[in-house]
Amino acid sequence: MSPIPEQAANPTAQCQQQSQFLSRHFSSEYGSRDYKLYIPSHYDHSDQPLPLVVMLHGCAQDAEDFALGTDMNRWADQYRVLVAYPNQAKIANLKRCWNWYKPKNQQVDRGEPALIAGLTQAVMHNYRVDAQRVYIAGLSAGGSMAAIMGATYPELYAAMGVHSGLAVGSATHVLAALVAMRQGSRSVQALSQLPNFVPTIIFQGDQDRIVHLRNAELILAQARQSLAASHAALTTEQQTVLPPIGHAYTRTQIKDVTGQTQIDYWLVQGAGHAWSGGNSSGSYTDPAGPNASLEMLRFFLSHFL
Repeated sequence: MSPIPEQAANPTAQCQQQSQFLSRHFSSEYGSRDYKLYIPSHYDHSDQPLPLVVMLHGCAQDAEDFALGTDMNRWADQYRVLVAYPNQAKIANLKRCWNWYKPKNQQVDRGEPALIAGLTQAVMHNYRVDAQRVYIAGLSAGGSMAAIMGATYPELYAAMGVHSGLAVGSATHVLAALVAMRQGSRSVQALSQLPNFVPTIIFQGDQDRIVHLRNAELILAQARQSLAASHAALTTEQQTVLPPIGHAYTRTQIKDVTGQTQIDYWLVQGAGHAWSGGNSSGSYTDPAGPNASLEMLRFFLSHFL
């Protein structure tokens, strides 16, 4: 789908039948970033508010590539969800990585977390967004930053998705980040020390040579510890699925006393550093895996603030 110029957008228009993929820009005291915004077909500014998903791309990607590779816009149109894709700036990182390993980017009201939160709130202000159903997800460096966003802004995001990312507190400088990516961090802060558990869905390939699967296990352990601090009588269900076509996977669900899944971990066998079930037209995708975009949306939409 070709981008629509920014001036073509009119959020006050009564009704727009076709979907739109808009170019946008956000500025604040914490910096500025371009971003893309997907508006599903039949969006009506006067209609009921829609959920919003914020998608953070990985290194060497940008918003358009990430949208294409994840195919999230297609599912967002089906489920009537707005999707924002912030672009990391080259001036901030030459490889367009989100700088998740810098201490200032692991804190509330500082650095990139404040910038991304501000961008999220700007979309919420300018469009009909359900404030109880705002979510964030990302791949690799974007997944690591999504985890930080959930930890630093639990009052803003109702759930988060981490694909091939690292746990909060895995590193505080670039060399430590490289070591953690290869083997997992040995010093990860406990999310139980931070306010409010955020429902979490995790995707990880067991053959990932860039971000070792131990990192997903640390995200799982961190989320489980935080969940246990606020919920009693948790149950764990695990199943391994061997589909006739595509990668097998093991799914671990941790449920609360009502039976709702609060943590959903998908370990994809034979998959590398790639968005599971993605579109091969984009970078870092593996079409043979279970569909991470669809499963994340399903998980997200079952959770409210």
